[in-house]
Amino acid sequence: MGLPATNRKNIVVTSTGRRIRLPDVPGITHERRWWDWGACVAGVDEVGRGAWAGPVTFAAVVLPSDRRMYKLRDSKMLDPTRREELAARLQRFALGIGLGHASNAEIDALGMSDAMRLAANRALDALPVAPDVCLVDGNWNMLSDSGLRVETIVHGDARSASVAAASIVAKVTRDQMMTTVCPDYPRYAFSSNKGYPSPPHVAALDRFGPCVLHRHSWAPIRARGGRRQVAH
Repeated sequence: MGLPATNRKNIVVTSTGRRIRLPDVPGITHERRWWDWGACVAGVDEVGRGAWAGPVTFAAVVLPSDRRMYKLRDSKMLDPTRREELAARLQRFALGIGLGHASNAEIDALGMSDAMRLAANRALDALPVAPDVCLVDGNWNMLSDSGLRVETIVHGDARSASVAAASIVAKVTRDQMMTTVCPDYPRYAFSSNKGYPSPPHVAALDRFGPCVLHRHSWAPIRARGGRRQVAH
């Protein structure tokens, strides 16, 4: 018997082919085990790693331990309007929000792994409160040099309310950044694709070559004009 339609979106297939049922709503199980020790917990997540243009963006969000914000979800499960509504609510609800970016030029200079380390640490540095523990989405600790306790959580944006909050803030912030620069580079339709390789974006690259916001060290960009830069 197939899974109910309402549940299919919460099923993921691992690299080994195993099917995992993710929670419908991110919980606070991971946070609570640290809160019970009196720790300040930050959820950390990023967006933009797979884009061909623009920055990689990290958010760090510290939620209060004594009250809940409902309707938080993995940002990928939300439409843009709901994401923006929740991001605005988080600005009022969270104890602290920090944002960090690594530009496309920094990605070219450092490589993606080091650029992600840089952006993640910038997000922590931007927090108005000092966390003791970071809950990081995925299985890679890009904050190993932060001096903080770090817990990596695979599918953390679906399992942890703090990480889900960070995923929303990071996504809304970066989307707004790419929409803002779109009028300067209208050929690439950044307001719709946010720098990801949509068919119109790839077609524009094939025709005009890359602009200054593209990741020129990446093979698909090198193949479409290397460091040739187009202003409009």
